[in-house]
This record gives sequence, C-alpha cells and structure tokens, in this order.
Amino acid sequence: MLQALRNKIHGWPAAIVLGVCVFAVAFFGIESYFVSHVDTYVAKVGDHEISQQDWQNRMNELRQQAAQNPQSPFTAADLEKPELKQRVLDGMISQQLLQQANIDLGLTVADASVRSAIGSDPGFQVNGQFSPEAYRAILSMQGMSPGMYEQKVRASLATQLIPEAISNTTLVSDADVDAFFRLRLQQRDLSFVELPRPSLTDATVSDADIDAFYKSHIADYTTPEQVSVQYLEVKQSELKVGEPTDEQLHAYYDKFKQRYAQPEQREASHILINVPKNATPEQQKAALDKAKKIAAEATPENFAKLAAENSDDLGSKRTGGDLGWLEKGVANAAFDTALFGMKKGEVTKEPVLSPEEGYHIIWLRDAREGDAKPFAEVRGQLASDWAKNEGERLYNERAGQLADLTERNPGSLEPAAKELGLEIKTSPLFGREGGEGIPSDPKFALAAFQDDVLAQGNNSSLVQLGKGDAVVMHLAKHNAAAPKALADVKDAVRQRILDERVDAQAKKQAEDIAAQLAKGGDVAALAKAPVRTLAGLERSKLASITDVSPAILQQAFTLPHPVDGKPAWTTVQTGNGTYALVAVNKVVDGDPSKVEKAQRDALRGQMMDAMAQAATLEYIEALKKRTEIKIAQDRM
Repeated sequence: MLQALRNKIHGWPAAIVLGVCVFAVAFFGIESYFVSHVDTYVAKVGDHEISQQDWQNRMNELRQQAAQNPQSPFTAADLEKPELKQRVLDGMISQQLLQQANIDLGLTVADASVRSAIGSDPGFQVNGQFSPEAYRAILSMQGMSPGMYEQKVRASLATQLIPEAISNTTLVSDADVDAFFRLRLQQRDLSFVELPRPSLTDATVSDADIDAFYKSHIADYTTPEQVSVQYLEVKQSELKVGEPTDEQLHAYYDKFKQRYAQPEQREASHILINVPKNATPEQQKAALDKAKKIAAEATPENFAKLAAENSDDLGSKRTGGDLGWLEKGVANAAFDTALFGMKKGEVTKEPVLSPEEGYHIIWLRDAREGDAKPFAEVRGQLASDWAKNEGERLYNERAGQLADLTERNPGSLEPAAKELGLEIKTSPLFGREGGEGIPSDPKFALAAFQDDVLAQGNNSSLVQLGKGDAVVMHLAKHNAAAPKALADVKDAVRQRILDERVDAQAKKQAEDIAAQLAKGGDVAALAKAPVRTLAGLERSKLASITDVSPAILQQAFTLPHPVDGKPAWTTVQTGNGTYALVAVNKVVDGDPSKVEKAQRDALRGQMMDAMAQAATLEYIEALKKRTEIKIAQDRM
C-alpha cells in the first residue's frame, strides 16, 4: 500500500504533502511526537504550579503540629478529611495569589524584617537573647541552611505585606464605635412565661412501633467499637541521668560558652532606601541621592520622624525604624561593619549599601559590651543545663531504639521490651473518642485505631504523646461495634417514643398560644402559668442571671422592637421538650458618651482588625476572579 502511495504521489502533489508535513513539525515541535506532557500539580494559580511535593510538605507540617500540640484545633485524622484538605489547599492558593500580587505591585520583604523575625523567635534565643550558635545548630538538626530558612521566613512574611498594608489603611470612625456601644449597652424589658409540660394523651406503644423505631435509630442502640492495646512507654522524667563530672561540665561550657556570656550588642534604628533589583544606573543614582539627603538631615531627635516618612522597610518604619538589639552576625556584613564601628548616639553620615536591599542610614542608640562569665561562677547553671541536655539526649536515644526495635519486630512488643528492659503495659478497653487513663490522650486513641494496628496487627509507629513521652502499641483486644439486642433496650425505646410524643405536643401547644396572642389574647389566661418580667437587661450581663433559661435570655435580644408599644410574642424551646413564650416590652439604646476612652480605643482596634481581615479576604476573592486557577482533586 505504501509503495502504491509513493508511486501515485509525485510532482506537485508530493510537494504539497511535504509542505504540510514540514509545517506541522515546525509549528508543533518534533518533540511532541516523542514526549508526552503529564501534569503533576495539585493546583495551578496563573502560571505558578503548587506541586505535589509542596502540598505534601504542607500537610506533613500540619500533621507534625497536630501531633506535638495538644491544643491543636485538629487531629492528624482530621487532615485526611476532604473538606480540611480543601481548606489547606485554599490557604496555599491564597498565599500564592498574595505573592503574585506583591510582584505586580513591586512589594518586597526587607532583609531587616527577616532578621527581626528570626531574632525575635524564642526558639533561637538563649537567656532571652538571640543566639547565632543555637540558630545554626537547630537549623542543622532540621537539615536546613541559614539561607534556606531565611528564604522560608521571607516567603512567609511576603504573604503579610498586603494584609498589613490593608490593616494600616483601615479606618473606624467614631460613629462606628458609637453604633456598637449603643447596641452593646442596649437595655431591654422582657416578659416571659414558661409553659408547663403537657400530659401524655396517648401512652399506647405497640411492639410494631418499638421495632420500627429501633430499626430507624439503630445507631443509637449500638455498642461502640472498642480496643485494648499493649504498649511500651519511654518517658524522659523516668530516665536516670546521673551527676556530671568536671570534665563533662568543662566540655559543655566550652561548647556553649555563648549561653553564659552577654554578647556584644547594639541597639539600632535605620532608614532604608530600597534599590530595585536590576536597577538602572539612573535608579541607583536616584536612590543614593535620596539616601544622602536624608543622612545629611538625620539627627537623633528627628530620626524616627524621617524613618516614618521615608523608610522602605515596612516592618520597622511604623516604629521609627527601630531594629531592637542586634548581635554580630545577625545583619549582613556591610551593615554589621558600619554598626559595630559607630559610637553611641551617632548617625551615619554616609549611607551604607547592603546587597539585596539598598541604602541604610543608621542611628546607634545604645551599646552593650560583651561580658563572659567564668566557669566557677556558672557551675551550678552548667550542671542544670547539662542534666537537661543529657536527659533529652538519653530520651531521644531511647525513643529511637524503641522505634527501631519495634519496627524490626512488627508482630510483637516483647523483643523490644526485653532488650530495653521495659514493662509491657495493657490499656483498658476504649473507643475512638478515648477513655480513662492513657487512652484519654487523643494521639494515643488515634494511633490505636490506625490501619496498621487495628487491621494488620502490627506495632504502631512511635507516638509522641508530649515532650519527653513516647509510646509504641500493639493490639491486644478488639470488640467490633454491634447493635444491642432489642429485648435489652425495649423499655428505653418505648420511653423515648413517649417522650417524643410529649415533645411534639409541647411544641404545638406553644405555637397555638403564640398564634392566639398575635390576635390579641391574654397571655396569663392562655398559658395558665405565671408571667415573669425582667427590666433593664443588658447583653453583657446575661451570664449573671442564673434563675432564667439561657435560651429565653438569648431570644430576648433577637426579637424586634415592639411596634406602637405592642410586644410580639414568640416561642422558644428551653430544653427537655419544654417551651416558653417570650416578648420584648421596651428597648433603650446604650449611651456611648458614658464609655471610657480606653474601652473605646480597645474596641476601635478590634474593629479595625476585623474589618482589615474582611477586606483582605475580599481582596483575595478579587484576585481569584481575575486569575485562572486549576485544582486537581485527584492528586490531593
């Protein structure tokens, strides 16, 4: 066939076919015939892809936070739910939109802001001061270089540039504050009557009724799934550290001498004149000229004002350029050299050029000289620190051994128990929500119901219950969820059917009376119960009223104002199938003029925060509408 085609296509037809083929290859690229493109992103925001690696890293960070923080609003199990995964991805998309907006608006994070964020992190401080040695040691343990971590901090701060700018321009007027206090301090006069629970009119419940109710509510009459586990536990508090020798203390002192010394520090403020990346010679000259002009004008007396008016460092300009106390090595080399070569109270006469930022005018406000303490003076502190450090080392070593041994022998805890000299303990039966004793820890209960323990019969991975406390568990007993026999719950089912009938009667009774009151009926006569009144109720003081149902009090502040002095009665369920009728007789707005200035200022700040947050969310929604966003649900 191919040969016949060759024979028939020659001359000008052949030229046309060849031309079409050449055009196709030139236009689409010959590599498209050999390479297939496979998308791997979880989301694509404009041209930027949120990769599966980025996604997994974020999820792993959240899982680690959930495992380490007992106060975490979610558990590791929650993170497997589709709705929470979507919330996490939405957050990553919002961050990317803000970063792209920064580029469009020319916003950058100054090095000084990165330094300030790192320097104020308690995790890198020793005796309340930033420690370069601790900083480098901690990053090394995490497999990160200072440059990598600084980039991570810069990216995090970048997502706050626009929200901070929105916050700084959010205004709350006196009228807004007054409106809130008029509502907050509003007083209401209330009438209410608690209706007696009606008597049961039909107490007949057939076996068929019981059977049908039982089947339709089977989950309510099911014994929950329960497990009991064996576990090995390593606790730092139970490890014997021993007393350190002088040799060990001297070695520890030499290694961490910085902890027992007051490092040389400088308290500084600065004004930054930014030089854009890839700046033209004209832009560089303009920045230098501006910096020189400010340096010539700057004095300790006007420095804060000049910083607020001129500095491009958004993180410090609001505080007059304040950078706080700095040690050597925190800033870049050019800034460090200038700062530690100045005298107290001095302002640089010439701008200092630093890479990646621009020109700095520096004011040295104060200085602290270094002061190393001798070994003998800090020996007691050394012994305490050494014991704490040694305890952590022993715990990490022991926990690591436990994890390794139980992983190598996944079917039993006995080999690890024997080698480490640990006692195998057994928990009581508990459900997915936990139980008494150690199962009350959410992380312990969660691990017990993981697939590797519950279904596969393996040892769990190492579970960190808290700082210095870790366990590995193995399934001892599993009781599957099972419905209770109808004969065992028959009386309870009958009583519940009767209770629901009374509840329905109570609701209808309350609604019928409310309908008659709307036509002008007398509440006392219709309700056949005493009518109570409360005068001058305030929202902020409802908690102090203990003899009235909270449902009644809350309802009082959702009802409309009385019209022409006529209150409108409404029903409210007060619990246990009982109802009340509630009406507002009078409403008096609060007087904002009686509120102290401190209260007004505090409220203004809260309102500004709330309004700024709402405005930021609106801004992000606007960015979403004008940006093409693709989400690959199957890769989450």
